[in-house]
Amino acid sequence: MQLSEQELIRRENLQKIRDLGIDPYPAEEFEVTAYAKEIKEEFNDEGESPNFQHVSLAGRLMSTRVMGKASFAELQDSSGRIQLYVARDEVCPGEDKELYNTVFKKLLDIGDFIGVKGFVFRTRMGEITLHVKELTVLSKSLRPLPIVKRDEEGNVYDAFTDPEQRYRQRYVDLTVNPHVRDIFLKRSKLISAMRRFFDDRGWLEVETPILQPIHGGAAARPFRTHHNTLDMPLYLRIANELYLKRLIVGGFEGVYEIGKMFRNEGMDRTHNPEFTSMEIYIAYKDYNWMMEMVEQCLEYVALEVTGHTKVEYEGKVIDYAGPYKRMTMYEAIEEYTGVDISGMDEAALRDVCKKLQVDVDPTMGKGKLIDEIFGEKVEGNLIQPTYIIDYPIEMTPLAKKHRSKEGLVERFELFVNGKEIANAYSELNDPLDQRGRFEEQLRLAERGDLEAMALDEDFLRALEYGMPPTSGLGIGIDRLAMLLSNQHSIQEVLFFPQMRPKGSIHERQKNEEEVSE
Repeated sequence: MQLSEQELIRRENLQKIRDLGIDPYPAEEFEVTAYAKEIKEEFNDEGESPNFQHVSLAGRLMSTRVMGKASFAELQDSSGRIQLYVARDEVCPGEDKELYNTVFKKLLDIGDFIGVKGFVFRTRMGEITLHVKELTVLSKSLRPLPIVKRDEEGNVYDAFTDPEQRYRQRYVDLTVNPHVRDIFLKRSKLISAMRRFFDDRGWLEVETPILQPIHGGAAARPFRTHHNTLDMPLYLRIANELYLKRLIVGGFEGVYEIGKMFRNEGMDRTHNPEFTSMEIYIAYKDYNWMMEMVEQCLEYVALEVTGHTKVEYEGKVIDYAGPYKRMTMYEAIEEYTGVDISGMDEAALRDVCKKLQVDVDPTMGKGKLIDEIFGEKVEGNLIQPTYIIDYPIEMTPLAKKHRSKEGLVERFELFVNGKEIANAYSELNDPLDQRGRFEEQLRLAERGDLEAMALDEDFLRALEYGMPPTSGLGIGIDRLAMLLSNQHSIQEVLFFPQMRPKGSIHERQKNEEEVSE
């Protein structure tokens, strides 16, 4: 392993610390009693009994200003940063003065974890500061952190801002770019708020299989693996819908699951091969009830995460307070293309795609053709929360036929800022109709549609035992996190997004292609 000069120096410092009889990676507990943010918000230096007079903090050393017998430093913990004041005669009294000179002044490096104990005061410059009485080395850092610098004109350079680097080394990103931590705090609040919303209404959180013998519940390409003991293929789930419906058959009236889904398809700023979804199924409800529930849920979540129902995103203000606009799919396509496609067969739809310059291929059936027209010509116009309702039956094998509109199903998708974030149906509970829909999916698969659904005999058997009228919903947590934290890329709201391995043959081929061009 080739080491840089800084890495060599840090390893030398590590050995010198050990030579002094100090363990640079101690095992014993270091008790933390306060945090930087808490101290800055609550410190009171007025009155007879100031608070924070005996505190213990731990975190990374982010800067030092050594000045003889006293030094200033900056400690960063999980909540933020705070200034430290370190006096030689207090940290290392008596014969240990040389230890201060050696360790603190020479052997500690930026990025090292330390523990400090002392009292809080305010400097003459008004800076809230911890006066250190004890200092402990907790973990030696062997790699230098990328430190943001500014020139005389205030321009930032040497910042850790390259997206690919940040995603590959999220641990560094979180350390040197504090605003990134706020994104993930909002994501956590989002999930907690959604879980609280459902729990308060008495619905049961459950877990269903991630490894499935049949991929179903959505139109997508699966990841395939093999189980050695059973000697059988398994698939990472593309959805959990069919298992959650089995629980409705089993007698639960409301179940939901928040978890990972996996789809072996393209990657872009709104797609990652693994993503987090929330799905909920409620017995004795329909898609009209679900639309009202979604409005209540998203308004609640927006308030919990941001404090407002109106949230800025990419220069636009999105209002999550209901009610939301509703349009049928055919109405939306006609409004934005001028073409009424209702009643058209597959051949006519192909002509429309050609006229609208929408790329299609021979494997696409009627449903896929309509979906391509909608995706290309309509989605990007739906900025404020908008329900697209009443989809053609060919697009939705798992939804109930519309109660009054021939050829349609009772389905809606919620679009915000041009992207789908929720999908819901009045669920199909007629087992004979469901079998026929699955069989049509098999015919599409024979034509080469790699996203067609498989036929799940066990699910059909469950429906034959009887499933009550049910409404189901799926919400994309990652996309909602993007919207509520004002992030333009899904990679920004995933701790560890999928990346092509550095130095892989695919990366080398890509680089060679770019050079040849």
